[in-house]
Amino acid sequence: MTFREDELLPLSGLQHYAYCPRQAALIHVERQWADNRHTVAGTVVHRRVHEASPRRERRGDLLIVRGLPLRSLRLGVAGVADVVEFLRVGGDDPLGVTVPGLRGRWRPVPVEYKRGKPKHHRADEIQLCAQAICLEEMLEVEVPEGALYYGKVRRRRLVRLGADLRSLVEDAAAGLRELVRGGRTPPAEAGPRCRGCSLVELCLPRRRRSRREASRYLERCVSKAMAEGGEN
Repeated sequence: MTFREDELLPLSGLQHYAYCPRQAALIHVERQWADNRHTVAGTVVHRRVHEASPRRERRGDLLIVRGLPLRSLRLGVAGVADVVEFLRVGGDDPLGVTVPGLRGRWRPVPVEYKRGKPKHHRADEIQLCAQAICLEEMLEVEVPEGALYYGKVRRRRLVRLGADLRSLVEDAAAGLRELVRGGRTPPAEAGPRCRGCSLVELCLPRRRRSRREASRYLERCVSKAMAEGGEN
């Protein structure tokens, strides 16, 4: 199955969904957003990468392309890569592609920049792998690895894009599309990830309010029943 251009969802939504389906629904279904210090810092990191000059830079056998548009009609997503590095390889390397204006063949490697440090969950890896799948579809070449650069530790981590991770990408794409198609927002489930989420005040207070309202309603019903019983 392939999707039309007007059906494509934001590639970043896969990271949101993998992190928390409710967060994904608040952003991509209800169109809500709020910043905290983490998201502001992350936006600054991405802006620096995307706006760095030049957008295309050659360093010997390395070509750096910043802000490269991506899409996959099969996954049904589109977005922009922070950086795609093209490494010069031998002419018979099956992972190499031709690059306009350059001789030889070059192997693409997506690099995603993150503000913080490596996570215990795989949401960042899922976003990176989705970028690789887009490159594979666009360039008709296999992209077996990518890299995540974390600003807090100033270190790059190589990520092997194996079958298990690709399966998680497929699941996230299907799950996000089902959320958007159904227009539903999953119920809140408090957990450790809520502490770093910029939408926590838009999300969990609703859950707390609903519980308080249900409790008050029950109290009113009990009080009314007792009063009616006393009159009889």
